[in-house]
Amino acid sequence: MNDADYDVIIAGGGVIGASTAWRLARNHLRVLLCDARAIGSEASSAGAGMLTPGGEFDQPSPLLDFAIGSLAQYDDFVAAIQADSGLPIEFHRTSAIQIALTAAELESLTQRAAFQRTAGIASTVLTGDELRALGPLVRSDALGAVLYTNEATVDPASLMIALRAACLAHGVTIQEQSPIKSISVTQSDVQVSQYKARFAIIAAGAWSGGINVTIDSQPYPLPRSFPIKGHLLGYRLPAGSLETTVRHEHTYLLQRASGFTIAGSSTQDAGFDRTIDPAIVSDIAARAAALVPALRDLKPESVWMGFRPAIDAPAPYIGRVRSSRLWLAYGHYRNGVLLSPATSNQVCREISAALE
Repeated sequence: MNDADYDVIIAGGGVIGASTAWRLARNHLRVLLCDARAIGSEASSAGAGMLTPGGEFDQPSPLLDFAIGSLAQYDDFVAAIQADSGLPIEFHRTSAIQIALTAAELESLTQRAAFQRTAGIASTVLTGDELRALGPLVRSDALGAVLYTNEATVDPASLMIALRAACLAHGVTIQEQSPIKSISVTQSDVQVSQYKARFAIIAAGAWSGGINVTIDSQPYPLPRSFPIKGHLLGYRLPAGSLETTVRHEHTYLLQRASGFTIAGSSTQDAGFDRTIDPAIVSDIAARAAALVPALRDLKPESVWMGFRPAIDAPAPYIGRVRSSRLWLAYGHYRNGVLLSPATSNQVCREISAALE
């Protein structure tokens, strides 16, 4: 293995691939990080950046404990990336309110919160008056809400900028505009493009399943991955006017420190179609304005979309393919940013163990 160009080659430079590259390089491994476009330019930087197990899990799930554990790692994760990169990341521990407009909704949310508390997700039920005191911009006819007291938000764009710099600071070789189309795995090494490595990781989000893989000269069909398109809108409100994330059913609003307020979202199984749909934009705007009436007279200052990396399974593929030199780390759907600390930590531990 002395003739290997790298210890690890990673296909995909989103938050999962970049955070894994950074951790491996911190362990003094030679890492090549490749992306078909620019690092972090797809789903990772398009997301709103809600770190919210309470908003995702309403029943037992293979991901529940993993997500709670990943959120618990976030403060140290962000601090280390900032220290290595010298760049700031907008990260805040915050709360979120899930509002109810009817008695049936409030009862359903109350039952959901009761289960979540048994799983370790802290919350409390609010009356309408308590809700209005906490979120004065929220529609006044809401009957109540569940307040999640241990959530967080991160600006994914600032996270990806800092991650890229942290990778470079630790000697990661980054190749952008360099899609990986095939990976050949043998018992002795991995061949990716013109490079040999000891191990490879596929972390290319919705594009992962399209990579051609052979293991010991035999085709290995990767689990299917596919994009679920989501639209988001950005508004300008006074900074500090929305101090908590607000959610109702499939609509959410969160605010950056600058006052930039993100409203989302939509769900479309439309392939890799980058078109902005005016009808969907209008629908999100109407839902957002119904939730926070201060938006009724405002037009969004920006509209964008992203491709959530979906798979035909309830949890992402994270781990080694059989006993080969290939790892998978994809299928995080809308939780890639939340799950990046735990995913990168797990893959790094497993590869380190394989080196022993």
